[in-house]
Formats: sequence, C-alpha cells, structure tokens
Amino acid sequence: MNTLVSESLLQQVLSNFQEQVAEPAFLSAIRQQAFDRFSAVGFPTVKDEEWKYTNIHKLIDQSYVLNSDVDIEGLDFSAGEIPNLDAHRIVLVNGQYMLSFSSLEEEKGLIVKTMEDAVEEPAFQAHFAQHADKTSNPFVALNTAGYTNGVFIALAKNTILAKPIHIIHVATGTEDFFSQTRNLIVLEANAEAEIIESYMTVAGAAKNIQNKVSEIIVKENAKMQHYYLQVAESASNYFNHTEVYQEKYSLYNNYNCNFPGAAFIRNNINVRLDAENVESHLYGINLTDDKQLVDNHTEVDHMKPHCESYEWYKNITQGESAAVFNGKIFVREDAQKTNAFQQNNNLLISDKSAVYTKPQLEIFADDVKCSHGCTIGQFDNDALFYLRARGIGEEAARILLVHAFAFDVTTRFSNEVVRQYVEELVEENLTSK
Repeated sequence: MNTLVSESLLQQVLSNFQEQVAEPAFLSAIRQQAFDRFSAVGFPTVKDEEWKYTNIHKLIDQSYVLNSDVDIEGLDFSAGEIPNLDAHRIVLVNGQYMLSFSSLEEEKGLIVKTMEDAVEEPAFQAHFAQHADKTSNPFVALNTAGYTNGVFIALAKNTILAKPIHIIHVATGTEDFFSQTRNLIVLEANAEAEIIESYMTVAGAAKNIQNKVSEIIVKENAKMQHYYLQVAESASNYFNHTEVYQEKYSLYNNYNCNFPGAAFIRNNINVRLDAENVESHLYGINLTDDKQLVDNHTEVDHMKPHCESYEWYKNITQGESAAVFNGKIFVREDAQKTNAFQQNNNLLISDKSAVYTKPQLEIFADDVKCSHGCTIGQFDNDALFYLRARGIGEEAARILLVHAFAFDVTTRFSNEVVRQYVEELVEENLTSK
C-alpha cells in the first residue's frame, strides 16, 4: 500500500535503529519485528485510502535531528496549563519525563515511571505492543521500533484517583527535530482515572514532528475520562495513535479538542470493546485556521454482545484550513445487541476552507441498533441577522452561534473546568468574529 517517499528521514531512522542501546531480549525482539514491518511498507502516500486526504510528502522529505538533547533551563510551559485546574502534573519535553517540572502527590495505588524504568513492571510486560501493533498504521510500527521516551502510568485494583493527572507535552528545540514518544496506561479492575493531555510548543521552537503512540488498557469495571487538548504552534506536527482495549463493564470516554496552531495533526483513536457490557464515548471539537490540516481517524470495534458506543465530532473550519473525519464502526458477528451511534457535523466559516468526511458502518450481526450520519454547512446568516436585530453585536452574535454549534459536544464534558477552558479557546480563536 505504501511506497518509499523520503530517503532522508528513512535513512536516519535506519541508522538510529542500529544504534539502539542494550535492552531486555523480549523488548529487542518486539522492536526488531516492528522495524521489519515498517521497512516493508515505508511511509504512506495519498494512494493509500487511509491517507487519501493527508499528504505527508513535504513533511517527511527532509532531514531531522533525532534524539536531540533537551535544554530545559528557563523552560516556560505555561501555554499548556489550564486555569483553575487542580490536578497532578506530568511534564514531558519532547517526550522525556521531566521530574523537576512535575508535581505528583503521593496516591496509594498509582505508579508513574518513565518507559525505560517500567520495563520490569508486570503490567508493562503483559501489555506493551500487544494492542497498537496489531493495526496497520506504519507510524505505530515506526514508534515501536524507535521510541526513546514516554511515560508508564498504572492504577492498582480498586484505586480511584483523588485528582486528575494533567500531562503537558512540550515541544522545543533549536534545530528541526523528530521525536517518538510511547505511553502505556493500565487501569486495573475497578480503578478510576481522569487524564488530561495538553500539547504545546515553546516560542521560537524549530520545526518538529512528534510521533506519539499510547496504549490504554481499561480492565473490568474500570473507568477512564481522557482529554486531548491541542494548543501547539505552527512549528509542530503530530502523528498521534491511541489504542484502547476494554474489558467487561468498563467505561472509556475520549474528548479530542484541536485548535489553530499546529500545522499538521493526524489523530488515530481506536477502541476495542472485547467483552460484554462495555461502553465507550468519543467526542471531538476541531477549530482550524490558516493552512492547518487536522485529520481525525476513529475506529470503534464491537467484538462482543451488549456493548454501547457513542461518537460525535464537530469541525469548524476557517482560513484555508482543512478538516478530515474518517470514522468506522465495526460490529462483528458475535456482537449481538450492539448499540452504536456516530455523527459528524461540519461548519465552514471560510469559503476557502475544506472538509472531508467519511462516516462508516460495517455490520456483521443482525440484532443491533446502529446509526451514522454527517452534515456540512456554512455560517447561518439568517440566524446572525436575527441576533443582530435584537441588539446583539456582530462579534457576540457569531460567538453565540459557534458556541451553539459546539454545545452538543461540550455539554458532554465531565470536567467543568476543562469545558470552560475549551469554550474560551473556541472564542479566542474565532478569527472571523
């Protein structure tokens, strides 16, 4: 499906792979298998259906510094902070866990380690590369072969976190660089956690590509609320792959929010419902601008009976930006009594912006309730006129209408502080207000 596009970056990856430091034999074997898979397919092109609207040729057709040293003196990561949020804080700079900037109060049953230090953990050995690497995404194989940093988070059985964990991903460097981060999150039975991930770029940072993969295991009756808040600058480009594996009676909710800034964002979020009575919710708000491209691919895999999934993504495009939504729901033959809903709504504020949407259902069971759909429209000038005729200024009226468009999604946020923060970001980043 793929062809070699960039010799420069590929040659760098090849050379770097040969320089891997000594690791446990099982990990070296996994890395070698992943590297072989990536070498066989290379980088994707627009000829690949999954990358049809996302041309990465210019992005990868140049050299980058790999595994560069990080200068953290005077590091300002305030752009990633969320006002009034009371949370544990983990700061990752180009994927490296910075203990000096993190603030983790002791919580019984919570383990946080670097991926390097977590290799001997039973949960690491049981779950690392056991889920994401079963997909065909070449950037997952590349990450498994060459990741150098990241964080391992594990909650013991029956552990309920007193506060959310806020992970701030900071991109910084003086030369163009390529970074690979790997995260593994395991919630044991009956555990509950809220994890909020913010992405930011230090002012003046060089062009960078972040290839990040997260594997998340939500065991029996465990519950996880998971936020992605993308507020990075145009120098940063992201390939994010999230693979979620759920066991019976578990709940996983994902809130994916992207705002003007990062030039390129590709999010793959896959959820596997591999037991009865599992529930998953995926929500997305994407406000784009300039020449930004935000591409969201989701896959909800109903593998067993009596499960429920609910997905609602909304895109608001400005400038010459483009938004892509490609959502798939699989209902396997054994997954009777499935209840699945998927919706994508798009609002084009600019005539030069574009939306590509492809909601999909593949159903192999006969006793299910499934629906999907999408809409694409422009700004409602009649509604704007109606509000202005009642004494509301044009700027306030436009903000009201956009908030109303996003309301169906933002009202589902479980964290009120994050909801207010997202609504403020929507208001601040409306260039046509």
